[in-house]
Amino acid sequence: MNNLLNLDTGSQIPSLGLGMWKIEKPILPELVQEAIKIGYRHFDCACDYGNEPQVGEGLQAAMNNGLCNREDLWITSKLWNTYHAAEHVGPALQRSLNDLQLDYLDLYLIHFPIASKFVPFEHRYPPEWFYNPEAEVPKIEIDPVPIRETWEAMEGLVSQGLVKNIGICNFNCSLIRDLLSYANIRPSVLQVELHPRLTQEKLLKYCQQEEIAVTGFSPLGAESYYSIGMATPEQSLLTNPSITKIANSHERTPAQIILRWGVQRGTAIVPKTSSIERLRENFEIFDFNLSGEEMAAITALNLNQRYNDPGHFCEVAFNTFFPIYE
Repeated sequence: MNNLLNLDTGSQIPSLGLGMWKIEKPILPELVQEAIKIGYRHFDCACDYGNEPQVGEGLQAAMNNGLCNREDLWITSKLWNTYHAAEHVGPALQRSLNDLQLDYLDLYLIHFPIASKFVPFEHRYPPEWFYNPEAEVPKIEIDPVPIRETWEAMEGLVSQGLVKNIGICNFNCSLIRDLLSYANIRPSVLQVELHPRLTQEKLLKYCQQEEIAVTGFSPLGAESYYSIGMATPEQSLLTNPSITKIANSHERTPAQIILRWGVQRGTAIVPKTSSIERLRENFEIFDFNLSGEEMAAITALNLNQRYNDPGHFCEVAFNTFFPIYE
């Protein structure tokens, strides 16, 4: 069973999804079909992940093979930083729809509160972070597009029936509060980094107050960041004594305990895996509960440890200092 979260629009988002970040293209069509066979219906995609055509291939094969119908699925994608200007929002969505082989998205999110200079689709897609990778010192070229302009264009996608819900990623409370002051369509979902080392209690409480659902990316913490040098195995939560003790008492894996903590706090989560075995393991978190004491023990592991921080990685990897959370 994949629990559902109610959105303010009346839509329901499955609380467990499959994140597509860093999944290799060749395996994706089969992986998507296997995930649907297991019971996954929520797929978290983005232009920037560079693999939406392969996701679309898998989704179409699953529907053609009778594994599911389009209305059974929840498909999220994200507007990349280079497409924030009003005239680029619609074409960016259409490119994602074409790649995913879909007529509409269930959710479209602003990926970062970072507007950068437009890169034409025919020049490079996905455009990634550098404006000109061939420059002597390539950098992110910032384009001062107001979030209001981007949001109003996102609202237009809803009016056209191309998107059912719109939302935001990597926004803090102040940015959300400002957005709510002018939004004709309120953001349905905020997606942010959430795990036991980054519990974000105040942000969650604020979103609950404003009836904005929250999805946590990187719900296992450091695991997603080893391969790109943004975390080390010593930071793993899977070997943490508090987690392993709770896992042993429930006869579950540490990963299942961490993911259960995520959904039991009332958030959706989108763990990534390329393994069919892990797909099954991650899905089997709805037939047990953690006690209040166990939930508190996991929450107490918080260190405000953010792995996915533009204020750090933009300078290290892209020669551009661009903090957004401070």
